[in-house]
Amino acid sequence: MTTVAAPALPDIVRELAARAGEHDRDGSFPFEGIDLVHSAGILTSTVHRRYGGRGAGVGDTARLLAELGRGDPSVALVTAMTLFVHAGQGERPSWPKERYREVLAESADRPVLINALRVEPALGSPSRGGLPETVARRTGDGWRVTGRKIYSTGSVGLRWMIVWARTDEPEPRVGGFLVRADSPGIEIEPTWDHLGLRASASHDVLFTDVPAEPSLELSTPDSVRPPAAQSWQLALPALYLGVARNALDWLVGFLRERVPSGLGKPLATLPRFHTGVGEIATAIQGAEELLFGLARRLDDRDPDAPARIGVAKALATRSLIAAVEQALALAGNPGLSRHAPLQRYYRDILCCRVHTPQDDAVVTGLGRTVLGGT
Repeated sequence: MTTVAAPALPDIVRELAARAGEHDRDGSFPFEGIDLVHSAGILTSTVHRRYGGRGAGVGDTARLLAELGRGDPSVALVTAMTLFVHAGQGERPSWPKERYREVLAESADRPVLINALRVEPALGSPSRGGLPETVARRTGDGWRVTGRKIYSTGSVGLRWMIVWARTDEPEPRVGGFLVRADSPGIEIEPTWDHLGLRASASHDVLFTDVPAEPSLELSTPDSVRPPAAQSWQLALPALYLGVARNALDWLVGFLRERVPSGLGKPLATLPRFHTGVGEIATAIQGAEELLFGLARRLDDRDPDAPARIGVAKALATRSLIAAVEQALALAGNPGLSRHAPLQRYYRDILCCRVHTPQDDAVVTGLGRTVLGGT
């Protein structure tokens, strides 16, 4: 199946790309870009068929994010967060039924962005263990959440937040708590001033006694189940395929147009640039085959595929970053100019490293397995 009508997607990518540089310079949130992906039905493309959705798989979603990444990787990242929440609901329903019906009904009329806010200043990523400092307190009419979340992608545009928190019970339980973004007691602190993905609005979000409800069954810290959409995380690095492709396209155009006076012909005619561009294209194509190939296996329910997600992400990340670094090396000073988008592509591609699972956790875990747990 296709996630969005083929004629519409190239137009969307072009419109996103036209504003991406501006949002990068300003650090402004691309509301108009989110409106575009909503109008094309992209934000709900992973809604399961049981809810009347298209039920897009991991492979289709990865290919879609790769295209959106060519337009504006910040839009692609914010979109991915919402897609993964819908995918998780399809795989392992956890939202209160009436609440999810409300989300789908509203999604027909406007963009409904959702993200799971899990990272904290002291905790870091929950994938590395530890109890969150964010606390959910039971009250007479439900729960109240208090705490701070960092790297909250899409913060200013979110409609729903799934806040990872621990209960204030004598023996704490942990879980995600559903919070409407317009609830009283929420403050967005504009802390996101990063090198790349500057338009993603990944600010800090502060919660002070905010009304909430559990989005899934609460668990003891030692029995927490992996997120339902864990397999879908393979689709996330695919958005950086789009960034790397953009870098290669820019470099090819530069090499074809650049005619040094001492050479009298384009740089593209020189063998060393043939080799350099070939190496970049090889790295991108290898990452593409790795990600899309494993995505296909995930969609086919290959039982061995989930265990390979971390390695695939690490290898693809390394290849794509190396490809853009080489593009910069071949371009020289012109590629580092703020007037050229290549420097922006490089800043954006570096963000691929920070997504879970991170390289050190992947290789250490694999090494431990190979050595038999020693």
